[in-house]
Amino acid sequence: MNNRLNQSLRCVLAAVTIGLLIGCLLCFTNLYFGLQTGWISMMSLQSALIGFLVSKMLPTPLSPQEIIVVQTTAVATGTMPLAAGFVGILPALGLLDEEKDGSPPVHLSWLAAVGWSCSIAFFGVFLSPPIRKQVIIEEQLAFPSGTATAQLVSVLHRLPPPDTSLRRRSGYRALDTEDTANYTVTQDNIDEPEVHDEREVVQQEGWMDLLYSFLASGVMTLAAYFFPIVFSVPLFGKYLAHEWLWSFTPSLSYVGQGIIMGFPTSLSMNLGMFVGWGILSPLSKYSGWAPGPVGDMSTGARGWILWVSLAIMCTDSFVSLLPVVRSYVVRLVSSYGAPKLGDGAREEEDHEVETPDRLVPGQWVVSGLVASVLLGTVLVWVVFGDEGIKPWATLIGFAAGGLLSILGVRALGETDLNPVSGLGKISQLLFAWIQPGNIVANIIAGGVAEAGAQQAGDLMQDLKTGHLIRASPRAQFYGQLIGSSLSIIVSTTAYTLYQRAYTIPGPSFPAPTAYVWLSLARLLRDGKLPEKSSAFMLLFAFLFAVIAGIKVMAIQRGHPYARWIPSGVAFAIGFLNTPPFSLARLIGGLIEYWYHRRVAKTGGADIRLIVIASGFVLGEGVMSIVSLVLRTCEVGVVSCWGCGGGICPGCSA
Repeated sequence: MNNRLNQSLRCVLAAVTIGLLIGCLLCFTNLYFGLQTGWISMMSLQSALIGFLVSKMLPTPLSPQEIIVVQTTAVATGTMPLAAGFVGILPALGLLDEEKDGSPPVHLSWLAAVGWSCSIAFFGVFLSPPIRKQVIIEEQLAFPSGTATAQLVSVLHRLPPPDTSLRRRSGYRALDTEDTANYTVTQDNIDEPEVHDEREVVQQEGWMDLLYSFLASGVMTLAAYFFPIVFSVPLFGKYLAHEWLWSFTPSLSYVGQGIIMGFPTSLSMNLGMFVGWGILSPLSKYSGWAPGPVGDMSTGARGWILWVSLAIMCTDSFVSLLPVVRSYVVRLVSSYGAPKLGDGAREEEDHEVETPDRLVPGQWVVSGLVASVLLGTVLVWVVFGDEGIKPWATLIGFAAGGLLSILGVRALGETDLNPVSGLGKISQLLFAWIQPGNIVANIIAGGVAEAGAQQAGDLMQDLKTGHLIRASPRAQFYGQLIGSSLSIIVSTTAYTLYQRAYTIPGPSFPAPTAYVWLSLARLLRDGKLPEKSSAFMLLFAFLFAVIAGIKVMAIQRGHPYARWIPSGVAFAIGFLNTPPFSLARLIGGLIEYWYHRRVAKTGGADIRLIVIASGFVLGEGVMSIVSLVLRTCEVGVVSCWGCGGGICPGCSA
């Protein structure tokens, strides 16, 4: 008995350790790409896949349930750069101007950044268990990414397909539900040998695929450090590259991200890029509305189209949340109006399939929530002081974050999209009324609310995977706590190193979401917009309100074309980022589309492509650490051949 207990403990420790190692790589990778483009990935499916490959090297490979612990720990560790605002909130505070904003730039020391991270790192973790009970156990929402990860784990471990039969509310159907159902049927009946063949290929060749793709991406990234033209190819001519920022970055990591996000999302992003940089940017420049250099965020076209992007994001998020709010209100009203029927009511109340020893005790949840809120309030006050945000306002921020987290989790469970950007903006609107004129308080409050919604959403996908594979929720909870704790140090240290080596925001790391946070805070205080931008904001807000409404109705009715209706958030990201960041992702999306059409027609046998895409992303992410060390040691470029001056990021010419 003791031997079995010791072996079980060793396996859990191994799972957490592997999860932390993968999560640290993801943390650096997400910080790197987040500061470049504002777009990060939770990488839950990729974490499970890499964890499976690593566990094959152990004397006793990890069980499916332990792989879920690996995945959960890795995601909690890897997503902290977004949750703690290292890719948006902190760079935005560093952009403050005392004349314009009434506050000097806020640059946190390493210790202060650790304090800020601690203030928001655990609220979403303790919020997850009660939300799990409602959305996963009682309502059984789809959480398509979590379900897909469970199906992957079941394939790799030769398990029967997980039971994805869901008690959905009327009118709702996830984007990938039809594909999921088809995959389950074919795995049971028709294409079982093909799925087994794919699993055998991954087990035998998975490491080689991962290694080769990792090395290819890493070598290309290192070559781009010494020869910057490698990632700044003037594909459309040097004039367009220099004056209008139209160049091409053949980054394999961007291709991998395009594969992971899929063709519909990458297509939406590139449509936004074409409209923003191909139409609105020249229009604003030649009309005199944005007379400065195109890339200037204050007087140039990039700063002008930012406002249109902001209108699209807010409108899309608001419209997408409307059916979630409506259904939630209807459910609350019906629950209060329902008659109490004694035993029948008790049966209705409890659909939990886990035993109490595998669940997170309610006392832990309550104590943790109270402690995380109080500790967070004190730490925010210590870091930013009374001039930053009042303690009572921080408490309101946590309360708003809790309510918005519920909406975000429900939207994620039904559509696989977590509208955290929109939820953060809602909090900014609230604090423009609570603490008017205080830009620092506005940004911090938005960050607190966004952190809770983002953490709760990401962790809920993992809990859905664990529910389908029968992993212990308590073990996942431990993994989330440990991963979040370590990531505080890793994220803060990585961000501090980047700040010392690069200007943030700057040419190499523009941190586009920082400008979104700061621009909205300034708008809510001053009400001033660039010339003629308000008309285009209204036009695109109306257009995407209609598009988002059509998309919501299509999803409700289960139409197969719903996934092809443009995503407002992805469309807006195309405005925020310069063309080089979007074009390579389109190539990845096209590869993903072709692969599923021509190679993996079963809808599930695409594990090998995921391995290769993961290697592409991790290769550049890990090599970015090497580049950071070289930059810190003042090792510069070898040659600017082919640049011609001003094409490559950070070029002094």
